[in-house]
Amino acid sequence: EAPFFDNIDELQQHGINVQDILKLKGAAINTISGVIMTTRRQLLKIKGMSEAKVEKIKEAAQKSTGSSFATGIEVQDRRKRVLTISTGSKSVDAILGGGIMSQSISEVYGEFRTGKTQLAHTMCVVAQLPPELGGASGKASYLAAGTFRPDRIRSIAERFGVDGNMALENILYARAFNSEHQMELINECSMRFAEDKDFRLLIVDSIMALFRVDFSGRGELSERQQKVRAEYSGTQMLSKLTKLSEEYNIAILLTNQVQSDPGATMTFVAGGALKPIGGHILSHSSATRMFLRKGRAEERVAKLVDSPDRPESEASYKLDEGGWTDV
Repeated sequence: EAPFFDNIDELQQHGINVQDILKLKGAAINTISGVIMTTRRQLLKIKGMSEAKVEKIKEAAQKSTGSSFATGIEVQDRRKRVLTISTGSKSVDAILGGGIMSQSISEVYGEFRTGKTQLAHTMCVVAQLPPELGGASGKASYLAAGTFRPDRIRSIAERFGVDGNMALENILYARAFNSEHQMELINECSMRFAEDKDFRLLIVDSIMALFRVDFSGRGELSERQQKVRAEYSGTQMLSKLTKLSEEYNIAILLTNQVQSDPGATMTFVAGGALKPIGGHILSHSSATRMFLRKGRAEERVAKLVDSPDRPESEASYKLDEGGWTDV
């Protein structure tokens, strides 16, 4: 299959020189659609870019991709390229319409021990399976603010009959230490996805945890300013992730923590008095959101809270040696 995106090197054919292309790559812009998604103002911030150069690059990108408009039929054909990666539980896949989709951001949030990180580990292995087994025949990238356990990957791989070392070989892992570092790692992912066209899944295991740390208790900022700054940085990160998912046709899974919502006791909301951190910003960026909660004994319940094309519904799953599975 032809790659989903046009590499930025193709701009050379439209008269853009190699030095300028390298400058764009240095700013984590690795595809032609990446140029179109970036504003002129952002391009001007790149060292050594003049207004004339930016105009020339924009023009070349526009020429290379042609019109941005498409008929409904063309859009329908493009949607056929969307990949679905199973969660490991058939009942959860059913409420999602097959699993986690590429070209969009999916978010799972819930208390500790509901299986957020377990889902991330399970999907790292499932993504490598062929499509008929719920996978996408590709590699996974895992950015963690917390835990990544190779032993878990091995036991999940065993369940699916995959060699443990092979499964680990196809997972690219990085640990983020603060929100700025997390953004740098996401930019590096963009570069790697452009070089290696086999990536099908990106996991950010806890998207807001580091913002919580970086912007809380900052004496020099009022609580409101802390929140605004964290949200501004968060918006930039989410905007970058949204572009990545569309640029490279990959599925993005974010895990998120919850906080109690004192006002929720008065209203009947999904998840009761618990709400995901990150506020409205995150809720608008994630196309699909699932709230996870503990059920009876080993059972866990996933509630589809938000989806562009599926009704709100619930499904049960359990956490096993082999990751997420059906009850």
